[in-house]
Amino acid sequence: MAGYADLVKLGEMMDRRPEIWPAMTEKLFCVKQREGGMAPLKANMAQRQFEARRGQHNLVLKARQMGMTTWVAARFLLRTMTRPGTLTLEVAHTREAAESLLEMMRTMWRSLPRDLREGELRLSRSSSGRMVFGALGSEVRVASAAEANAGRGLSVQCLHCSEVARWPGDAAETLAGLRAALAPGGESVLESTPNGAYGAFYEEWTKGPEDVVRHFLPWWLEPSYIATPVMEGWDEEERAGAARYGWSAEQIGFRRTLQARFRALRTQEFAEDPESCFRATGTCWFDVEALERRRAEVMDPVSIRRNGALQVWLPPQAGRRYVLGVDVAGGGDAGDFAAVQVVDLQTGMQCAELQERLRPVELAKISAALAREYGMALIAVERNNHGSAVLTYLETVERYQNVYRQAEEAGWLTSVASKPEMLARLHAVLQERAGCVMSRRLLEECRTFVSTRNGRLGASAGTHDDLVMAMAIALSVREEQLR
Repeated sequence: MAGYADLVKLGEMMDRRPEIWPAMTEKLFCVKQREGGMAPLKANMAQRQFEARRGQHNLVLKARQMGMTTWVAARFLLRTMTRPGTLTLEVAHTREAAESLLEMMRTMWRSLPRDLREGELRLSRSSSGRMVFGALGSEVRVASAAEANAGRGLSVQCLHCSEVARWPGDAAETLAGLRAALAPGGESVLESTPNGAYGAFYEEWTKGPEDVVRHFLPWWLEPSYIATPVMEGWDEEERAGAARYGWSAEQIGFRRTLQARFRALRTQEFAEDPESCFRATGTCWFDVEALERRRAEVMDPVSIRRNGALQVWLPPQAGRRYVLGVDVAGGGDAGDFAAVQVVDLQTGMQCAELQERLRPVELAKISAALAREYGMALIAVERNNHGSAVLTYLETVERYQNVYRQAEEAGWLTSVASKPEMLARLHAVLQERAGCVMSRRLLEECRTFVSTRNGRLGASAGTHDDLVMAMAIALSVREEQLR
């Protein structure tokens, strides 16, 4: 490469001649290899396939270690270095991963000729979070998706979001903020391996904007994914894969080693199609088929109040008895929601549901009003954490008397011992009497309620379980009352 002007021409070619650009990367950047050492960045099949279809906004669903994170980082580094005033933002699921991304880009920069690195591409600032090209007014920044203000206040020309399916917290809200920071005409790439049929990445893949180009990159595009060939005894799936995708005997051998090593997680880590890779991942604690069947059947509420927070399917009827299950949150503009489930004591039918970020005093007021509306219903408040404050407000401010007591103490205690039993009760209802559940929101929460490898039961990253727990409380108290 003769000089900076040639680098600029290469940056222009990246957009004007995408069919040529992949062949040029090995002359430009060097990267670390999996097995150690450095080598030129030579485009693999997955990277070439992405480049052939790439649009302004891209969503990449991929198998493990397909090289897409490296490829996007290289693209955006070149754009940053050849278009003055460019801000590239790299966002990963953890701070450590984000800093590793920046170090990868710094390694690519170091592979450039010294006269460029000491001339136009001299770094005026280089830290764990930034590479600043002072002479160009361009820079690369990295951020963690866990950072509350990732991208806020910036005008970004290149946005790379890595492993979105594993982003913590409210990933959808984080994505919305990052998209707001993307300048008109800016380029974006969201990429991830799958992590269950729920969450922000799944929603982006299945229901995201229509102007996004979707790329699915299965494991067999990676040439190194081979093993001892299997020459005979192929099963039906293996024969179908060979006929449809051209799997070789070596690739079928590799697929069998994956099955032995990863078992149920094989289609998550090494995706074969964009449907099963989502369904097979993230161990949903409830019966997925039952949830999907009921989700297709539920009707819209007959009334909606509080800007959609309160939904009613079965209004109160004189002479019937009801119970309210209340899951308490701290309130405020972030964090968990408070939730209230209203259940008919005799039938177990879900009648109404509230999901809203409320402080304890507000939750007590609304719960008491809803209980009075439903014939002085029994209120069962989870007394863990902020629940004691809600119970106090119910007694002293609302002066509501029909409050559930457990062993003479007001409120319901969710413990390590009681939680599995509560959830098992809800699980049974969803399988045997799913028609009692009316809320699509509740069913969606059930879909993202998982059992982790360490045995913990709860919402997957970036989702909530307040509606699930409120219903589990209501059903448990109902059963007690009917004994």
